[in-house]
Amino acid sequence: MTQLLTKPVKHIHAAPAVQVQDVSVQYETGYALRDISFALSVGEHMAVVGPNGAGKTTLFQVLAGLLKPTSGKVEIYGKKPGGHVCIAYVPQRSQVDWEFPVTVTEVVMMGRIRKLGFFHWPKKKDWELVRSALETVDLAKQSNRQIGELSGGQQHRVFLAQALAQEAELILLDEPLTGLDLPSQEAIFRILEDFKVSHLPVVIATHDLDLAAQRFDKVMLLNREMISFGPPDESLTTTSLLDAYGAHLHIVRGKNGVAVLTDPCADYDGDSE
Repeated sequence: MTQLLTKPVKHIHAAPAVQVQDVSVQYETGYALRDISFALSVGEHMAVVGPNGAGKTTLFQVLAGLLKPTSGKVEIYGKKPGGHVCIAYVPQRSQVDWEFPVTVTEVVMMGRIRKLGFFHWPKKKDWELVRSALETVDLAKQSNRQIGELSGGQQHRVFLAQALAQEAELILLDEPLTGLDLPSQEAIFRILEDFKVSHLPVVIATHDLDLAAQRFDKVMLLNREMISFGPPDESLTTTSLLDAYGAHLHIVRGKNGVAVLTDPCADYDGDSE
């Protein structure tokens, strides 16, 4: 979901949308992230891939300002992430209480609350933005339904509508495609294409290497440390994939090229990813 903050910071418009320098997150049990550095420009879409427990969710929480790194620096449009109202963070479905008695419209309006503050009632403009966002994600007819009654794909589209209503300028989606059928995935990608036309930067965590290679400008291959980062053909090399997935990576060579198979359950260490 989103943080409810009422004191927005001003952007430095010449700065990258995201700038991460030497960020580490360390717990008593060891590093969740170690020495991560990268930059993302306005309008770029980035996929973060890696095995379970690689630190993807930790990275997203750092970018959203929900988790302070042990060391290093994070800037969103030139300022620390904690003061931004422009960041829309959608966590994994397992972290959302789908039984909470709230309608689709109310969830989308939560994106406006960040702009308004707690003690301000929505005005006509706010309701218009909510209606427009629901129409954009093709959920206007579902506006009065309880969010737990929707399908998985519809639920993700609700939070994309929330990001639109919020007038977000950075969108973080943690495993938004997990468990969705192909039509639902395509519906989400149609919305993401609209985000690209609007020059909205998007960061997605996914286990689908083929999807990351075909759909995104940049790919980060992560396993607590950043194995590689850049355009897909530079980031997803055989060497970097072996470094990230180790013995759980299977490379199959055939007439049509190289297929990479991974064990999605491998290396699970209790991380929420």
